[in-house]
Amino acid sequence: MVDKKWVAAPLKKTFMLSAMLGFIVSAYWVYPASLNWGIAFMVVFAAMFVASLVSAEKGPVVE
Repeated sequence: MVDKKWVAAPLKKTFMLSAMLGFIVSAYWVYPASLNWGIAFMVVFAAMFVASLVSAEKGPVVE
């Protein structure tokens, strides 16, 4: 059995920026208009932000 180590994929800085911007837009515009859609979008953008933090911490150094 081959021992495979998990490696995070390097994500671009714009991925984190779009996650933050999407969360803010969802919180201020979508959430007041529709509770369900607002929460759904905020969960998606929060997951994107967490993924970008994991990538920044655990990803390989790209030169």
